[in-house]
Amino acid sequence: MAVQLSLPSSPSPPRSAGSESTNTVTLTGLPKSFFDPLILDLLKDHFALYGTINQWVPLPGFGRVIVVYEIDVCAENAKIHCDPIALQATPEHPEVTLRVFRADRNPIIPKDSCITALPMSYLKPPAVEKNFLISPPGSPPVGWEQIQEDPPNSTPLADDLMAALQKLKMQEQENENSGYEMLLHPDEAGVGVFVEDCDVTSWGMEVREEEWVYGETMPAREKWRPMPTAMPPMIST
Repeated sequence: MAVQLSLPSSPSPPRSAGSESTNTVTLTGLPKSFFDPLILDLLKDHFALYGTINQWVPLPGFGRVIVVYEIDVCAENAKIHCDPIALQATPEHPEVTLRVFRADRNPIIPKDSCITALPMSYLKPPAVEKNFLISPPGSPPVGWEQIQEDPPNSTPLADDLMAALQKLKMQEQENENSGYEMLLHPDEAGVGVFVEDCDVTSWGMEVREEEWVYGETMPAREKWRPMPTAMPPMIST
């Protein structure tokens, strides 16, 4: 694919006196077809004319390329002389206009250092003791061997829990037979708390409110009839 670059006839205005200098420019507006290795090499050779490039980072998902120079002046010259870049139309693609913008400063990676070395300002992986807390977990530590884990507990419930449930079942049966409900067993606190349903008649039939005739005493209240009291003595005048 043949691509011909066309630079602007007049340079872009320089940065203002109050703005900070940067060593990074961003090339934007690239179609996905321009991320071919041949076209990227052509663009990199063009930007290398303005200074030594420390990092050349194509980002196909964003349609842009980040260019980090060794010196700030090189990035400023690339911005001034390359914004915009017109790619003339060909049978393979229409005319495309690329823009060059100043970007935030990026650290310089020494040429003799490993590219995988993390600077101090970057987030580092956790210690080996906490490596399994991240998801997905990292690689196991050196010397780690997988062991045969114990099978799940075959007993559905513990013995003490089974005994407590059995005791509770027996207490519920006693409450049903005795006609009262035990809220607190005497063996637990030394004092037992029992609740008896007083709205049930002696023969076990509950009198509904709609069957009660006004002016008559409800059968359930017969056994709770208050004791009559004597009239206090009259004081003669």
